[in-house]
Amino acid sequence: MKKNNEALVEARLPTKFGIFRLLAFPGDSKDKENLALVMGNIKGEVLVRIHSECFTGDVLHSMRCDCGEQLDLAMEKIAAEGEGVIVYLRQEGRGIGLVNKLKAYNLQDDGMDTVEANIALGFNAELRDYRGATTILQNLGITKIKLMTNNPSKAEELKKDGFEVRRVNHVTIANKENKDYLRTKAEKMNHKFD
Repeated sequence: MKKNNEALVEARLPTKFGIFRLLAFPGDSKDKENLALVMGNIKGEVLVRIHSECFTGDVLHSMRCDCGEQLDLAMEKIAAEGEGVIVYLRQEGRGIGLVNKLKAYNLQDDGMDTVEANIALGFNAELRDYRGATTILQNLGITKIKLMTNNPSKAEELKKDGFEVRRVNHVTIANKENKDYLRTKAEKMNHKFD
């Protein structure tokens, strides 16, 4: 019987960026597993992206956010380095779920920013939890991380969990649909776009 923190299954995953291993881990609910996309031997200081699910950006290529571009950029950087990990957490819409995210889109179209929309729907601006990422990284034996993120609080959370973390900027090119979204992330959520 598998422990709650062990991979449920592992499979080879050829992608346009190269061949990865895809591992599924137990998630917060029984129907949503968290994932690790792994390339190479992952030893020493490992290039890591912790990516929260974004159906509209990752799958439908929405221009409202930069999520899909960030995921592609992470895969590209890992392939260039020959090793790394993307932890894919199933916490859509900063933790509010897909339906509420779509409601937030409507509020944004009426003039609210992403933070104001989440609050108007009765949520905090940020509800994501990174414990699933911690479990996966520990399971993979990773202790030193080059974290591809613009979110300093993500790096701080991992440091609290005992990881050595060096933040690596992970900036994509803004477009007319997401420039205000990115500005809000910088101004209200302390994201760094160096």
